[in-house]
Amino acid sequence: MFLDVHAHVYRYQYPTPNGVELFISPAQLKETYERIGVDRAVLLPIVSSEEYMPQSVGEIIDIANESGGKWIPFCNIDPRVYYNNSDSPIGMLLEHYRKLGCRGIGEVMPNLPWRDPRFQNLLHHVEISGFPLIFDMTGRLNSGYGIYDDPGMPQLEYSIARHPGLTFVGHGPAFWAEIGTLRDPSDRHSYPKYGIDKEGRVAEMLRTYPNLWVELSAGSGYNAMTRDLDYTVQFLNEFQDRVMFGTDICYYGQEIKIGELLITLRDEKKLSCETFEKIAHGNAERLLKL
Repeated sequence: MFLDVHAHVYRYQYPTPNGVELFISPAQLKETYERIGVDRAVLLPIVSSEEYMPQSVGEIIDIANESGGKWIPFCNIDPRVYYNNSDSPIGMLLEHYRKLGCRGIGEVMPNLPWRDPRFQNLLHHVEISGFPLIFDMTGRLNSGYGIYDDPGMPQLEYSIARHPGLTFVGHGPAFWAEIGTLRDPSDRHSYPKYGIDKEGRVAEMLRTYPNLWVELSAGSGYNAMTRDLDYTVQFLNEFQDRVMFGTDICYYGQEIKIGELLITLRDEKKLSCETFEKIAHGNAERLLKL
């Protein structure tokens, strides 16, 4: 039923200070997907070290190759690779990973501003490659992971406008918090629980820039979709051609409710079957040319 555009999997899991073992193993991921109705998935390597243990893109390619075509590998590249400057020849890596079967890049999440010249260099090369880019965004610098932006997401907008041939796929707390107007800029650091007082920057930019897409994974996506169900129905119907299902599954036993929400909206006739199918898998198939 579903194609998950945002999954993480590690062959060798590792302990964390809070007692959670990261990430989910291939066998656990397969079992979880059978339970929640996911047929195919995009595997996203983590390569920036701000919070998580970096992972080899080769590990993801190997795991995907063992899935019988069910799992699709993405590559990932930290913009500081090759000399940590704004002239790094990142394009050669993108082409290398394309030849190995990768279909996109993500989850891109170094803790750098969008307008950092090194990050703009990465976007330049990804645009040339034709890969879609799944990103995570934050409102903090020098703390945790995620691409930094200011309230209102001006740096993201600058990047989207500057790279019209690059498909940006939005994700993360600081991104989804702005599905509505912010009551306080600090709301970008968490999951706002209040309703949608007024439409926010996410919809404004989706209308302005056809190269912006979104995916519904993680607590940030689910929270955005449950703050105001009437607005959610309006949002999903308006942008039905650029919204994709995702889980951001990280550990075994993780609660994942976004699929249940979409099924409920379909069964209650708030989403047509056609719209549901687009979000569940069709848009991702089209974007990745599956």
